[in-house]
Amino acid sequence: MKKVASFIVLAVILIVSLVALSKDSTSTNAVSPTPTADDSHDFKNNELNIAVFQGGYGPEYWDEIVSEFESDYPGVKVNMTNSPRIGDVVRPQIVAGNPPDVLVVVDTEQSGLITSLVKEKGLLDISDVFESKALDNDQLLKDMVLPGMLESTRFSPYQDGRVYLAPLNTGPMGLIYNKKLFREKGWKLPETWDEFFVLGEELKKEENDLVDNNGKRTKRALFTYQGIYPDYLEEIMYPSLANATGIDNLKRIFAHEPGSFKTGMVKKVLDTFAKIGTEGYLMEGTVALNHTQSQTDMMLGKAIFIVNGTWMENEMKNSPREEGFEFGMIPVPVFNKGDKRYILTSYEQFSIPVRANNPELAKEFLKFLYTDRSVKLFAEKSNGVFALKGAKELSEPYLTPGVYEMFSAYDGATTILQDWKAISKGSKIDIKTELFRNSMTPIMTGKMTTDQWMDSVEEVFTQIESERVVSKY
Repeated sequence: MKKVASFIVLAVILIVSLVALSKDSTSTNAVSPTPTADDSHDFKNNELNIAVFQGGYGPEYWDEIVSEFESDYPGVKVNMTNSPRIGDVVRPQIVAGNPPDVLVVVDTEQSGLITSLVKEKGLLDISDVFESKALDNDQLLKDMVLPGMLESTRFSPYQDGRVYLAPLNTGPMGLIYNKKLFREKGWKLPETWDEFFVLGEELKKEENDLVDNNGKRTKRALFTYQGIYPDYLEEIMYPSLANATGIDNLKRIFAHEPGSFKTGMVKKVLDTFAKIGTEGYLMEGTVALNHTQSQTDMMLGKAIFIVNGTWMENEMKNSPREEGFEFGMIPVPVFNKGDKRYILTSYEQFSIPVRANNPELAKEFLKFLYTDRSVKLFAEKSNGVFALKGAKELSEPYLTPGVYEMFSAYDGATTILQDWKAISKGSKIDIKTELFRNSMTPIMTGKMTTDQWMDSVEEVFTQIESERVVSKY
């Protein structure tokens, strides 16, 4: 009887073993699930703190991608701070030595947070992330990013072959206009600055006035911009400098090289800004407006051009506008017919502070953002496109016609990045302050000359150069 019982026990063990082997075999042939914090990684802890700049792309994508990350990585808890003033919000944490693990903040954000961290070498080297494979395919992440981005000073600020900031989304920046208005008026889109100003003269005709429901007539202005945030005008300045002075001189300007900003051709660019402001082409009151106010006025037809990027449609989706308003974008005009046209490309950035409490989980979150699922979600929720090869095509079904159309501004134009060289550690200089914030309103109102503008920038370039010399010793 004992032999029979033993035989039965052995049989049961054999059957259980075969079932287990069968399950192992089945799981080997199945599609592997997304790695999770519990089964494939040993993170310092499972709590991730992220800080996100809330700009034109809105918060919806971030809310959902965080939720999906937590779902795919059981046990992980993401604490997110999302604010349009995120730099001011998290700076005290960084000063106290307790920064967020992840910063989704572009280096052009108004507080200058990322610029400061770059100066102080406060960002973690994340080159290993781009040398690793994507979570959902066999490609190295570095091979998925759009060409030239990782090598630029925007993402490799010290030009040491190491990556410290990661590109998230991208898109063209240029002159936004109302396609329906241009079509109805039969206006030609300007290719040169001369054609741009001729269109300004056309607007003086009564037939082109803006007429409200009460019959009140208002002259349309040629141009407006985000007055109290004049940094937006870099979207005109850098392409115009590339056109007028040559791409090599633009690189010298980005390197703060003394003598590069005080030339006859640079003056030609700056004089164009002055002409817009002082000769009646700028919408009245522009210099006192914030971004949403000026953008609303443009959409209402008070100005026919505004400088901006593809995010404007999503940012202004609930704002009033002329009936049938259709978003269009063109590159910045050139000085001579047939000149090479340049267009500045936008991006947002992801970075990890050196003192982050959980850098490994932060790196995993970045990889998660680069999955196809994330790319599609960003297009669906934010109406934007990731800075990855093939992302535009992957995003097309989710983008509005207006945003997809704006990407045609790249056609026939040479793409450039704002590529400022890192300033020496400890420097108090912010070149954007001298180039735009301290100068643009006085230039537009005629209280500063373009020669004074060049002199002020050259003075800063000389100071930056002297600081670099000192820092070598």
